[in-house]
Amino acid sequence: MRQYFKYGLKCSIFFSATLMLIACGQDKGTSASVGGKPPPAMLVSVLEMQPTTVPIQAEAVAQTEGAKEVEIRPRVGGIVLKRLFEEGAEIKAGQPMFLIDPVPYQMKTSQARAQLAQQKARAAQTKRESKRLKTLLETESISQREYDNATSDYAMAEASVQEYKAILHEAELNLSYARVKAPESGMAGRFLYSEGALVNANTSLLTTIVQTSPIWVRFSLSDSELKQLGGMLTSKTVQGIELILPDGSKYPESGTLNFSASRIDPSLGTQQLRAEFKNADKTLIPGQFVRIRVTTGSNEGVFLVPQAAVLTSEQGKFVFVADKDEEGNMIERRYFMLTENSNNGGSIEYTDPDNFRFSEFISSSTSRRCSA
Repeated sequence: MRQYFKYGLKCSIFFSATLMLIACGQDKGTSASVGGKPPPAMLVSVLEMQPTTVPIQAEAVAQTEGAKEVEIRPRVGGIVLKRLFEEGAEIKAGQPMFLIDPVPYQMKTSQARAQLAQQKARAAQTKRESKRLKTLLETESISQREYDNATSDYAMAEASVQEYKAILHEAELNLSYARVKAPESGMAGRFLYSEGALVNANTSLLTTIVQTSPIWVRFSLSDSELKQLGGMLTSKTVQGIELILPDGSKYPESGTLNFSASRIDPSLGTQQLRAEFKNADKTLIPGQFVRIRVTTGSNEGVFLVPQAAVLTSEQGKFVFVADKDEEGNMIERRYFMLTENSNNGGSIEYTDPDNFRFSEFISSSTSRRCSA
């Protein structure tokens, strides 16, 4: 449908600001008055708009991180004899990763085992002595004190047996710690030492393990963005979370909100949030910068207007609306005001005095170009 209007002062603003919308069907010769006569009507394109539903969304820069990030440190010190895994490879929980020289711990285990055997022999001897003195006490061949001393020696010997059992258990544990095992499944990092290096118990960082499936994505939204979404976000208010990869493509899996801060960070003015995504094929890697798109609802009855059709004057934003009257076609300037920004990478919503809502497309991929 083609509409015409007279070229005047107001129309010149419309023409200069909407080059994408107006067809260039006007001849160069008609751009100026000829013989004092006004130029002929200019041919423009008209779009018939239909109300639609627009989601209430917000986008934010985010960064991925492992659901679990474990530091691997030796529980015993010594010389690292061998690395038992491939750097950067998938690691299973319980898989051996390093071998620390076990000889010192084997010697301590043998020593503790011998000491335990010695204490068991002493306990057996004191037990026999206690039984013998009990018989003599019944015949009044010894005093009660001698029998009590023998009974106390036996009790002390039994306690020493328990003590050396614990010492042996500790030595066996230290011997088992000489073989460093993975506490969790995930992707192994780089070995930060080399074979033959001396490492200290509980302090030397050997490598890290990062769990990448599922993977977490950290992001934050400002106070103004939260207001557009309806307030502070929780798992109950969020209807959907999408992830946009660095190349602009959409990640096939949808996420869930697994953490939302209970207050606004006073230093940043944002709410700290975290989402969880499945990552079975390892497409996402920790430390990657992505974009998060959060949906909290939708607005109905929204008119999606191309950006080129939205103009600005001293009174505010407006569009030209083509209406028919009794005499034919005419162009009406319809003003409207900004009501909310859905911030979905595509639209900004407006309201006009007649309560019609418009949504101005600001993404080049969604804007429509009209021709005559």
